Amino acid sequence: MSKIGKKPITIPEGVEVNIAGQTLNVKGPKGHLTVELHPSVAVKSAEGQLAVSVPNPDNRKQRALWGTFRSLVQNAITGVSAGFERKLEISGVGYRASVADGKLVLNIGFSHPVELPIFPGLEVKVEKSIITVSGIDKQEVGQFAALVRSRKKPEPYKGKGIKYAEEVIRRKAGKVVKSVGAG
Repeated sequence: MSKIGKKPITIPEGVEVNIAGQTLNVKGPKGHLTVELHPSVAVKSAEGQLAVSVPNPDNRKQRALWGTFRSLVQNAITGVSAGFERKLEISGVGYRASVADGKLVLNIGFSHPVELPIFPGLEVKVEKSIITVSGIDKQEVGQFAALVRSRKKPEPYKGKGIKYAEEVIRRKAGKVVKSVGAG
């Protein structure tokens, strides 16, 4: 049995779920998402809850699909009702970010500004040195945040770069200079 897959999914107020064959449509106050289901995964709706199941829970591959698709359905429901958000911090002298014309413009120590087109359906805000990426699709929010971070990963000596707000950078000690005159 899949520990995650067997948990029922509660449908919150204001969220509408339609199951048509292997397609699950979720509509809520923040928007609309569609989840394509694997042929060996079934979703049933009853009394304000969804139950995800597979034909043979003893089969290792089907058990893995069971948990994965239960999480995908849960993320779709959470996305259309509450949404998802990732925060990134920029640290470094002269490092800046701004949003202009549907692009995130990063000045992060290169000879040119780095421009990243913002994915459709995402909202990006910049306040001082914090970049906030929000949207209804958890995968797209995480993908765009990872793309921004990959442009200048934090380095371990001074901590300069772009990091997730909750990320902890392990700092290294620099070179130790020997004193002059010691024999």
